[in-house]
Amino acid sequence: MPARGSARRTPAGDPFAVSEGAAGLVLRLERDGVPWCWALPEGPPTGRGPALAAVPTTDGTVPGVRPWDSGRCAVEEWREDRVVVALAGRRLRGRHVLFRERDGGWWVRALDAPVEGAPLVPMLATAGELPPPGQDDAWGYEFKWDGVRAISVVEAGTLALWARSGTDITDRYPELERLPEVLSGHDAIVDGEVVALDARGRPDFGALQGRMHRTGPEVRRMAAAAPVTYLVFDLLEWDGESLLGLPYAQRRDRLETLGLAGGRWVPTPWFRGGGAAVLAASRDNGLEGIVAKRLDAPYRPGLRGPDWRKVKNVRTQAVVVGGWRPGRGRRAGGVGSLLVGVHDDAGRLVYAGHVGTGFTAAALEELEPLFTPADAPPFADALPREVTRDAHWVAPELVGEVAFAAWTADGRMRHPSWRGLRDDLLPEDVVEEW
Repeated sequence: MPARGSARRTPAGDPFAVSEGAAGLVLRLERDGVPWCWALPEGPPTGRGPALAAVPTTDGTVPGVRPWDSGRCAVEEWREDRVVVALAGRRLRGRHVLFRERDGGWWVRALDAPVEGAPLVPMLATAGELPPPGQDDAWGYEFKWDGVRAISVVEAGTLALWARSGTDITDRYPELERLPEVLSGHDAIVDGEVVALDARGRPDFGALQGRMHRTGPEVRRMAAAAPVTYLVFDLLEWDGESLLGLPYAQRRDRLETLGLAGGRWVPTPWFRGGGAAVLAASRDNGLEGIVAKRLDAPYRPGLRGPDWRKVKNVRTQAVVVGGWRPGRGRRAGGVGSLLVGVHDDAGRLVYAGHVGTGFTAAALEELEPLFTPADAPPFADALPREVTRDAHWVAPELVGEVAFAAWTADGRMRHPSWRGLRDDLLPEDVVEEW
């Protein structure tokens, strides 16, 4: 199986294939021209499902089998006992992990496979550092916006907005229905971020909280009082022509040529080279960071590969709420802190720490009615006594976001601070980001 120490990343776009025969499906990856194959006796993993058996086997391109799927993949990690790949095929798409347990058995699990109904799943960025100075000219840079990622589909003058989770969020942001004039008579698919801007024009994730979960008659009143903005940073399709295969630089040039602005739609700035200066500008303006994108990179839906890098000024992490502890003083009788977790490679929810700061009174009032009480902790690992003695357990249904200083050696977040709930991620999609 994968050789010890072979952690070097394969360039994005290597081929993969899945064949089907009498014994079932066989997944075939390539590493430096060498095939690595796993039989999938229980079939391929489905989005947010459990880990399934993956049996190491011989080359899957033998006679007597027929093609089941094929496409390109980006290798995120390749170790002796763990392989993480992002697949872009006709059937298999999104990030998948193959991992070996202590008993020697291999398993496969989908980490963020796409949801049925959405037109496509956004391309994602890996956390990392700025490209080295000698490679700076090969990259473009954008500011990282603190909002909700959304794919926008315009057909016959009608807008549909899709969150990264595959949820249709069109009705939550009616102020975006007024399309830019340039879209009149045209169909398009664009990628962008829904944000709430403060008085200085900076994204305010807290202000967006009041809108993210609203679907009732109050939505249009809220939209009129404090409208959101849709920041557009990629053009994926125009009048039926797919632009996914074009290099990033060409897609951005097409977007700028359109002049896609109007209503609450605003194209975002981008910069060829000069990554260090763009990152410094993001810090000076209180932004979350930047995203570096290779100028020659195509758009690979659902893939989290090395062609896009997010460079953050502040560490943030999506978390699943699994319980809470009572407050003291002014919080007596209510929620004092949240017990949160992330999913490991096997799909188990593991404890990541407790969050007791960053809450507003309104946030605490919003949270408690959303809890579904549970009889036992949802975390797979053993928790310390000081956590469990007064804990109230809840079903792991709510996803939030925290800012934190660092990960500790035992997998806990140091100094986490609550930023708010988010509904653009499903609980099963929440994994450690850094």
